[in-house]
Amino acid sequence: MSKKHVGKRIGILTGGGDCPGLNAVIRAVTKSAIRLYGMEVVGFQDGFEGLVEDRTMPLTYDSVSNIIAMGGTLLGTSSKGKLFQPGRSRAPDALRTFRKHRLDGLLCVGGDGTLTIAHYLHRRGIPIIGIPKTIDNDVPHTDRSFGFDTASAVAAEAVDRLHTTAASHHRVMILEVMGRHAGWIALHAGLAGGGDIILIPEIPFSLKEVCEVVTRRSRRGRRFSLIIVAEGAYPKGGSPVTLSNPSGQTHARRLGGIGPLLAQQLEEKLGLESRATILGHLQRGGTPTPFDRVLATQFGHAAVMLAAKGRYGRMVRLKDGAISAIGLAQVAGRTRAVPLNSPLIAAARAVGTSLGE
Repeated sequence: MSKKHVGKRIGILTGGGDCPGLNAVIRAVTKSAIRLYGMEVVGFQDGFEGLVEDRTMPLTYDSVSNIIAMGGTLLGTSSKGKLFQPGRSRAPDALRTFRKHRLDGLLCVGGDGTLTIAHYLHRRGIPIIGIPKTIDNDVPHTDRSFGFDTASAVAAEAVDRLHTTAASHHRVMILEVMGRHAGWIALHAGLAGGGDIILIPEIPFSLKEVCEVVTRRSRRGRRFSLIIVAEGAYPKGGSPVTLSNPSGQTHARRLGGIGPLLAQQLEEKLGLESRATILGHLQRGGTPTPFDRVLATQFGHAAVMLAAKGRYGRMVRLKDGAISAIGLAQVAGRTRAVPLNSPLIAAARAVGTSLGE
């Protein structure tokens, strides 16, 4: 294949939580940049932390070979939004590092937090292209973010496995999955696994309704129930449950614990044995599904094409089955919840799945 030498140097970093498909996108960016345009690619280690502290590693054709199926990220990652807080922002350090390496552009791979910072830095002089990744699938203006398919597949398998235990022991089995502000994983896994009740942040649930659904099933001879709940789900008039550290202080931004709390409440009110499983970080690790590998590869290639044309300030996306791009300004500071008129919600209701309403 002939190269179009554009003589550019681009950087890439992965921010936020780890996610299946990150190595696939690093591979796609590096190989596309080298093969198609003769570019040089610089990787920043540990997300924005590596950018402000000037920690890099060269990315070559050989160094990214055989990583497409690997979980995690070759570059490392971190959640360092505090680096850019007003009054003590490290944006000047980031710009200094960018210029030191004579880069023409920077590719930032991440979710809502990473893309918000990416937009912030783009406005301050760093030409940036965003690549959406998140298992929560809550980045706006893209139909899918890579990582979500793997996470929902892991969650669906967990539902299948809990099903047999629930039926054998005649228990209420609750699976708590990730999803701070969006219930995409819970909805997909619950539908795929035939969950009896699915609770998501977008629809505050009624504990009374949940109890009635379980009771009705029991009266019909269904001596077990499967409940899939997103970590950000909460009861009507209430608020999401947060984790506590040993000192008793709560982490306002670390949601979790709704599963065990719900199990306790159901046992107290119904006298039925109830057990909760928190799937946690198992959803984020391990080998990405073929769908996520392919999507990450497409995103990486598309981002390199934008960089070659100098079209910065954009995020690549999947929209209506095609890869395109949208302005970072339209993405920054926003998330994508499950619409209340979603066909997924309609399908769940149609097959008799309760949403706790």
